[in-house]
Amino acid sequence: MAAAPMSTYSSPSCSKARRTRSISSRSTSLAYPWGGHRASAASQAGRSGRAPSLSWVREPDAGGLIHGRYNDPVQGSEFDEAEFFRAITASGARALLIGRRALVALGIPVLTADYDFWIHIDDIAVFNAAVEPQGLFPTRTPDEARGRGRYVLENDERVDVLVARSVSTVDGVRVAFEDVWPRRRTLEVVVGGAVAVPALDDLILTKRFAGRPKDFEDIRLLEALRKEDA
Repeated sequence: MAAAPMSTYSSPSCSKARRTRSISSRSTSLAYPWGGHRASAASQAGRSGRAPSLSWVREPDAGGLIHGRYNDPVQGSEFDEAEFFRAITASGARALLIGRRALVALGIPVLTADYDFWIHIDDIAVFNAAVEPQGLFPTRTPDEARGRGRYVLENDERVDVLVARSVSTVDGVRVAFEDVWPRRRTLEVVVGGAVAVPALDDLILTKRFAGRPKDFEDIRLLEALRKEDA
């Protein structure tokens, strides 16, 4: 399966006419669950003339948590982004797309390789079950995730999942999921698959959770979009 073309950033004030609604965005390399990098499925397909297939083994540990590993680390996954979003929609899980994928969904052409979600703390099992057919497996049990406030779903795709009831920004503003969820906006990113994203003001606050340089650049882009939509 060939990956979708990578989006590229053009200018800070791109017009609505130029913004794309495509959620697909791929990097040229992906990280293994155990570390290191490999060529993406798209680059492998370009060399071989065909997309590689998934070779993924599920193994339970002593505590019953399912872990995944590749039995052939040069092969890519059968991850289907459209089905991924459709499954989340159909599951009914209270899940907000955050991070740079949310910017892409809003039509801001930034680059990212991962997915970031903030989900309701009671919907962990529902969310995990919805994406399991995509070969995505959790790094923590639901109880562990609730205790830590976050976990990761991964194969050669990575989905960072925040499950904390509330998070404080770098400047001390408390942001609660229960407050953000009712203000969400829903975007149809694929046919039959919509995704919930925080309202612009709330999404800007989520970019202040870590306060990295790229987050402040994203805030600048979101503020420009907010002015454009006003």
